[in-house]
Amino acid sequence: MDGLEVLVHDHRMVEQLFRDYYSAASPTQRRAVVELLIRELSKHAALEELMVYPLARKVLPDGKRLVDDHLGEHMAVKETLADLDRLGEDDERTDELIARLRRDVEAHVLEEEGEFMPKLREAVDQQRLDELGRMLVKAKQTAPTRPHPHAPDRPPMLTFAGPVAAAYDRFRDRLQRRPRT
Repeated sequence: MDGLEVLVHDHRMVEQLFRDYYSAASPTQRRAVVELLIRELSKHAALEELMVYPLARKVLPDGKRLVDDHLGEHMAVKETLADLDRLGEDDERTDELIARLRRDVEAHVLEEEGEFMPKLREAVDQQRLDELGRMLVKAKQTAPTRPHPHAPDRPPMLTFAGPVAAAYDRFRDRLQRRPRT
């Protein structure tokens, strides 16, 4: 899979997680899905910010504007994820936050797949997209698993902050016995 296909695959997986949340039979099952949404969306956003957006900023004529727009969307998603991360299993605010998260993610995906990705595919050769795909798959194993809305979202500071956040997240995940993906 090339890099854009990896991102689209992530989008489809997150869409399925939203369906799983709404079809879950118990608060415990819903909370397990929330944990997966937090983990997968945090990893996805971190990898886009670290690997995809710097490339887009460099190769697209309107790359700076597009990336800045996407970073704003990521901030809203990360803030909602952080709110969800603080809630307990039976918190009545969960449904409202999941609905907001779903709206924000669906709007982001629609724009990303409809405008951003086609422009990037046109601007970048297939070999580079294939390499990006390999890098994304490998980096998923060590990406941050929790939202960090106040951390840097652009290189070079992201390059340093990302691994520190990821190490902290994985330590915290082990202490709290959260699922690994």
